[in-house]
Amino acid sequence: MAPIVPPGRLVYGMQLPVQTKSKSTAEPWERDAGVEELVAVAQHADRTGFFYVGVCDHIGVPAGPEADHMSTTWYDCVATLGMLAGLTTSVRLLSNVYIVAYRHPFATAKAFMTLDHLSGGRVVLGVGAGHLQGEFAALGVPFEQRGAMTDEALDGIRAAFAAEYPKLDGPRFADGGLGLGPRPVQPSIPVWIGGKARPALRRVALRGDGWIPQATPRTRMADDIAYIRRLRAEAGITEGLDVGFITEPVHIGTPTWDLGDGPVLTGAPGEIAERMRAMAEIGVNHLQIRFRNRSLAELHDQMDAWHTQVAPLLND
Repeated sequence: MAPIVPPGRLVYGMQLPVQTKSKSTAEPWERDAGVEELVAVAQHADRTGFFYVGVCDHIGVPAGPEADHMSTTWYDCVATLGMLAGLTTSVRLLSNVYIVAYRHPFATAKAFMTLDHLSGGRVVLGVGAGHLQGEFAALGVPFEQRGAMTDEALDGIRAAFAAEYPKLDGPRFADGGLGLGPRPVQPSIPVWIGGKARPALRRVALRGDGWIPQATPRTRMADDIAYIRRLRAEAGITEGLDVGFITEPVHIGTPTWDLGDGPVLTGAPGEIAERMRAMAEIGVNHLQIRFRNRSLAELHDQMDAWHTQVAPLLND
């Protein structure tokens, strides 16, 4: 296990718009957007210094209130990242986050090793235990066992990343009798683990190369980081850990339109950078940014402003 963010640096990434129409994250203009706009944002992120672009993962959303709010449109994670691998050059490709309990561990390993091979070594495998109980039920996967299944999957995935013929005990594995290729370009594809509950934090501490908090507030981050570090120290794990933070939605400058309910971080670039540096002081080294915007053009403008006015202040 090893971190990938350069030591002493604070980097930034984004979950891509358009790939889901969820009311939680999608701006109104995204409802009618498609592949052209998705690619445009990914390529703009590639040009403006983003460390990663992320794509979510849901196989399906149960009918009813959940589908009404979340929508049923969630682009397939691996297929979307695979397309973007051929249309970008340097930005890392993050699954944000992949529900490994839904798939055989070797199938997940195969998909992301292939993606790493095709992208020249730019993959970050973000994984999670999942939360949507109706989705588990529809897929025939026991919801109450998702934690144990995630841990088992991580064992299988790590073994496949490490050896062409992975050897594992258990009825789901071939114990060295199944070879998996192509091999990844990276010595080992980094695994960032998502979540905010205590079981997820333990998984981060003992099995992760990095952490992707899920809606963890600023006020809780320091305590959670300390908890993860304590578990790693007790386990004798000395490698560093990439620690993320999903920021409040951001709009650089003074907005001239109604941003709606909920917190939004606005203001001058220096003010925003100061808020971000405060997270670095408690151990965060990668930020996930979501810009409030009304159009693709305005999103690009916000990304440009971040790149030219905020990013240079992050590592002063």
